[in-house]
Amino acid sequence: MDNLVINTLKEVGALLEGHFLLSSGKHSDRYCQCAKLLQYPDRAKDVIAVIADKLENVDYDKIVGPAMGGILVSYELARQTGKPGIFAERQNGNMTIRRGFEIKEGEKIIISEDVVTTGKSSVEVAKVIQELGGEVVGICCIVDRRAEGVKIEYPIYSAVKLNINTYDKENCPMCKQGQEYVKPGSRVFK
Repeated sequence: MDNLVINTLKEVGALLEGHFLLSSGKHSDRYCQCAKLLQYPDRAKDVIAVIADKLENVDYDKIVGPAMGGILVSYELARQTGKPGIFAERQNGNMTIRRGFEIKEGEKIIISEDVVTTGKSSVEVAKVIQELGGEVVGICCIVDRRAEGVKIEYPIYSAVKLNINTYDKENCPMCKQGQEYVKPGSRVFK
């Protein structure tokens, strides 16, 4: 399945190779922009089906996707599994559940993401879910690109696990070779 997912990501231009400046300030030799996959519902369906298969024996009631990256993943996963899919979003800088969406006391929740790197937004959403009486039973994502040593207290169900090198600017081999970096989102990739 990893080959299907990786090949699909490459074919739609979602998995890029080069020199990238990440929002954390670190540099990377690969970058995954899952929005490039999610623009093709037929291709996204096949990749998200890999996640749905991994969740087959997991007991959960609802899927919550953090805005922005998790919304479409939540929708498609809900469509495939028949479970309700909602989203969390920022209001005044804090994650919240609104728009009439509800988390009921005791509901078992899967958090859906496009990419998990540090898990920060998932952990923020988990806190909101718990405050509303829900129980987080796992996090799912298209790409799990956590670096070695990054631990998250919930099980991760990903379509693929990618090892992507990241570097501090001072130790970046691409900088040392004089390669210019691209800040994802700052230019159109072809």
